[in-house]
Amino acid sequence: MSKYSIYVLEYSYVANYHLSGIVYGAHNQGYRKLPYCYALIMSDDHVAMIDVGYNHKEYGAFLGDKFGVENWRSPRTVLAEVGLTPEDVDSVFITHAHFDHLGNVEDFPNAKFYIQQRELSKWIWAMSLPDRMKWMMVAVDPSDILKAVDLARQGRLVCVDGDMEDVLPGVDLRAAFDSHTYGSMWISLRNDLAAQSSDRWALAGDLIYVYENLEGDGSAVGLDKIYTPVGLAVGSTTNLILTTEEIMKSVGYETRRVIPVHEERLKDMFPSRITKEGLRISEICLASGQSSLVR
Repeated sequence: MSKYSIYVLEYSYVANYHLSGIVYGAHNQGYRKLPYCYALIMSDDHVAMIDVGYNHKEYGAFLGDKFGVENWRSPRTVLAEVGLTPEDVDSVFITHAHFDHLGNVEDFPNAKFYIQQRELSKWIWAMSLPDRMKWMMVAVDPSDILKAVDLARQGRLVCVDGDMEDVLPGVDLRAAFDSHTYGSMWISLRNDLAAQSSDRWALAGDLIYVYENLEGDGSAVGLDKIYTPVGLAVGSTTNLILTTEEIMKSVGYETRRVIPVHEERLKDMFPSRITKEGLRISEICLASGQSSLVR
């Protein structure tokens, strides 16, 4: 019996993104479409989001334009395709504070937000550094950090310190410190609610961009496949690889159960449809008794 339906909802994309930004070391190997998405998990009791995208205005629009983002749509437009509104969302898990994951908190007025304490404190530290060290802020909108602090003022922010079990039934938060960002985390979903789950999914945030990060070309070291980290880390690639092993171990090394939201090929692995806005909805799994929203 599956407790949750899981969807990946595209809200914009970069049509031609350098592959070296997606797969570490893939220099001069061309470009790929990079969808910008968030994940949605729904049960009879909860509507939860994993990240909230960004708002294409002010500095968010500057960053979106800098990265070549196209066809941006608001959460209200995107969620309407699955019969929801932003007001329906009761929980949001922020995997990290890059602008395309944290930049829309104001659109979810009824949600409680969860983020790693280290993620917030270290970005505040990075904001205080001299301008010559601002490379670390390349994908961060400082106003998003202030909005997160304001969520704390409202009593709607939970600062997590490491792993957190059963934040919702069957939903566990897993820390990945000093990897893609200072306080990244991923979500382990036990869809049968069992402690030793046989129906586990890993929502990877940006710890995994695409399936090559899990099954990269290993010919340089005489192997068929190896973990190859994402192309951006303010922490270390070592920590990214160690986290990848933890993620894969959690799902019994079944690649299909790791969900990278920037992966265009989700449409080839899961039932999907393109909305009238030209954006993809991928249906990862259905809760018991629920009907498909993509067929």
